[in-house]
Amino acid sequence: MLIPIEQLIILCIGFFIIATLYSSVGFGGGSSYLALLTLFLTSFFDIRFIALVCNLVVVSGSTYLYFKNGHAKWKDFLPFVLASIPLAYLGATFRLKESVFFMILGCSLILSALFLAVQTFNINTSKKEVKDYPKYLSYVLGAGIGFLSGLVGIGGGIFLAPILNHLRWNKAIKIAALASFFILVNSISGLFGLITSGSLSLPWTETICLIVAVLLGGQLGIRISLKKLSANGIKRVTALLVFVVGIRVLLVNGLELF
Repeated sequence: MLIPIEQLIILCIGFFIIATLYSSVGFGGGSSYLALLTLFLTSFFDIRFIALVCNLVVVSGSTYLYFKNGHAKWKDFLPFVLASIPLAYLGATFRLKESVFFMILGCSLILSALFLAVQTFNINTSKKEVKDYPKYLSYVLGAGIGFLSGLVGIGGGIFLAPILNHLRWNKAIKIAALASFFILVNSISGLFGLITSGSLSLPWTETICLIVAVLLGGQLGIRISLKKLSANGIKRVTALLVFVVGIRVLLVNGLELF
């Protein structure tokens, strides 16, 4: 085991809570998994692998339910995922120096927090008109966010959803469905990138325990509506957590670049 059993239990509880909260609003939780893992693990290979696997477990159930209930359509999603899959794979194959990785990770976590916080202030977005955009924009967004997701080990939905909500690309439920599917395919692509680049790291004990935690949390979050904390409340609390840990990552690790 890479970490003591007491810390692993704390980490499992944290992952369970994150999976429950994130799945209830259409995300996988990758950025928060990364944030917590940086507090317990030092190997960025371990961190990226565990975050991608846990992301994959959570959004698989969400994606299935979105398609089952008619909120997801292939023709709307294909431009995003066709561009993101190869770029997520490419990003995952980069063998970065550890200090460079943590610098990128810290900045990504801070941006994730800001995007998530801004999204909570979009009031009455469901009543705004949906705008039409050229197809190439879907490819550009998919490619750019896909590359970043593979590079740092997240699904990318936490970047994509706020941008699409701001652009009024579609109804909120459609955007949530796209974000879930986007996270799914990018997590798979990122894992293949880690495998083929030879940088796959598999801490079996920690990984299995955390998979069980997010599986239970994800299924719970999908099936219940949270009454005491609104979707915006969840996002604001999560944004604060991710922002604080992003700053910590930069201060502790990223500044080694200088």
